[in-house]
Amino acid sequence: MAKQFGLGKEQRLKSQKVIEELFNGGKSFSSGSTRVHYLFTENGPVLQFGAGASTRNFKKSVDRNKIKRRLREAWRLQKLPLTELLFKQNHKLAVFFIYSGKELPEYKVVFDSTTRAISKLEKIIFKGLWLTIKRISKCHPWGGSGYDPVP
Repeated sequence: MAKQFGLGKEQRLKSQKVIEELFNGGKSFSSGSTRVHYLFTENGPVLQFGAGASTRNFKKSVDRNKIKRRLREAWRLQKLPLTELLFKQNHKLAVFFIYSGKELPEYKVVFDSTTRAISKLEKIIFKGLWLTIKRISKCHPWGGSGYDPVP
């Protein structure tokens, strides 16, 4: 059994193919100074995560690594509800956070931004479930034949 608050090898987003799919065909939104890219995948672990910081804004690798460490730590501590939700609904999700601010953030700022991003991802997952239920109920699956439009 995996650690509850760990960020193991299988949970890190490392596959070049998945990362390319994520940035080319995935969706994104902003949460504070963080840009969140996400993609529902077919195979792999339930939840994969990656983090990055811009070389344009942070010339020193020490600063970029500090930001990535803070993003990973905030994600690691808050990912459990999202993981459970994905597991219950049998979805797989790849997520990549990119910090785009100009100044080195404090941990509290990163933590709050991550909290907002995770709650937005949960809303996105619930919206997909609601649209599925709505579509099935419109086609009257228990009443013979019915109209089943694809939205």
